[in-house]
Amino acid sequence: MTQYGFHFDGKRCTGCKTCVLACKDNKDLSADMSFRNVYEYGGGSWTQVDGLWSTDAFTYYVSVACNHCDSPLCLANCSQGAISKDVDTGIVTVDPEKCNGCGSCVAACPYGAPKVNEETKKGMKCDLCADRVAQGEQPICVEACPLRALDFGEISELREKYGEVAEIAPLPGADETKPNIVITEPANAKPVGDETGSVLNEREIA
Repeated sequence: MTQYGFHFDGKRCTGCKTCVLACKDNKDLSADMSFRNVYEYGGGSWTQVDGLWSTDAFTYYVSVACNHCDSPLCLANCSQGAISKDVDTGIVTVDPEKCNGCGSCVAACPYGAPKVNEETKKGMKCDLCADRVAQGEQPICVEACPLRALDFGEISELREKYGEVAEIAPLPGADETKPNIVITEPANAKPVGDETGSVLNEREIA
């Protein structure tokens, strides 16, 4: 079995959100729905001692979509059996014919990946651009990133190339769902559970 996943390079990402907009356009999503989000995480303060100012202020960006987890909580909590994990690719998808729009998957996912379309009352989520991948192309978010901060492929190969890190603040701990993502940590990256910072762009997260 192949297990596809993402790599995110926090040293390259400038928070431009081109990945978010490319996904919205490709999937024809409404303004209030995103399959990929870019979090701006920051904190710290300034202090003055003997007339000299110093700071421990920091900020960085984290781009995240569905991580097509090994233990997806959306799948485990779907009462209709509408969510499945492909045995050949590891891609997690929603079957709209089975979905009743109850939102249990939305509540269960710590990454906020599944959404409920208010018009159709059906669950929706990132499908890793399965149609493009089947044709040998990259997911649209990866292709669109102008800074090449995203990569895609077999997760074992991504881990061999980029390392094993799969969690930083403000994301949840990786042990919870075993996400198929590798993160190159940005400067000043904080650990999961960090309380020195906060998400600075909450209104942009959809």
